[in-house]
Amino acid sequence: MPTLSIRRGTPRDVPVIVRLIRGLAEYERLAHEMVATTSQIRRHGFGRRRYFETLICRRGRTPVGFALYFFTYSTFLGRPSLYLEDLFVLPEERGRGAGHALLGELARIAKRRGCGRMEWAVLDWNTPSIRFYQKLGAKLRRQWILTRLTGAPLNRLARRRAATTRAR
Repeated sequence: MPTLSIRRGTPRDVPVIVRLIRGLAEYERLAHEMVATTSQIRRHGFGRRRYFETLICRRGRTPVGFALYFFTYSTFLGRPSLYLEDLFVLPEERGRGAGHALLGELARIAKRRGCGRMEWAVLDWNTPSIRFYQKLGAKLRRQWILTRLTGAPLNRLARRRAATTRAR
């Protein structure tokens, strides 16, 4: 069996990244929400202003998984945090070390950059992933509720804020 390798994503990987994002969306039963395009991923991940970074995991020459992450800041720790937005391994590759290798590389990146923690979200029904994360020592923070504002509510709030703010 060919060995695993992990490297940073490059602009040439954009079609692979989009394909793996689509695979993740299907696995999470959210394919109807997946609207990201190759041009968006290229611009936001590899353009002048980069909003995220990626790791690509390959077995031999075949891409088998990826991680997409960015950095936030913990005011309580006074240190950056690595936030893992997406981790996906092809179903046929699960249990063969790719997820563990990706998370290990993310942990090394977090330590190198002085992060005080790594964080990510997992769907409450995804028991295989929850068990995997718990075996690594990750703690589920059930008292924290992920909060999201998108679409019309986001637009309404942006308009309301603009209307009540004076030009300086």
